[in-house]
Amino acid sequence: MFRDATTGKRQDEPAIIHAAQKGDREAFSHLVLLYREAVINVVYRFCGDAAVAEDAAQIAFIRVWQHLPEYRHQTSFRSWLFRIAINAALDMLRREKPSLTIDQVMLSSTERMDHALETRQTREIVQQAIIKLPEASRIVLVLREIQEMSYQEIADTLDIPVGTVMSRLNYARKQLLVTLQPVKEDL
Repeated sequence: MFRDATTGKRQDEPAIIHAAQKGDREAFSHLVLLYREAVINVVYRFCGDAAVAEDAAQIAFIRVWQHLPEYRHQTSFRSWLFRIAINAALDMLRREKPSLTIDQVMLSSTERMDHALETRQTREIVQQAIIKLPEASRIVLVLREIQEMSYQEIADTLDIPVGTVMSRLNYARKQLLVTLQPVKEDL
């Protein structure tokens, strides 16, 4: 909770957002503290590069500060923030195209498979399967499996219909299963 500097009263998230929208830098700093790790985590899980995740988070919070007066409470603040962070990461990745390694991206949905797939070589195959997913499917998978967002939250974050979220997630899971099936059979 955040304490209002003038009244000393504790405030909830909507009150903190409202104060930040009015230019309260302390309230905005509190929002950054609340969401920084989650933003870095979602970007990291999407792109697999810690440096990109840190930079994209910084860019995202700058953009949030610049556009905070425009934020409307129809969507959750978290969804709005994640959309900005994902867009910042996509902008960076389009410019940089970093290479990814197995140790850089590990999704919880594959961790269930990794229980049975313990060798480093197998983990590299899993990583490559994730990296080969289309960008749109990969981000839906990250938001659902890592951030544990609901279909509606993902739809709000990416500004797509819930049905599209479901189909992209289904596609991502099926592609991972198809790609990983030969590995599973070798065990």
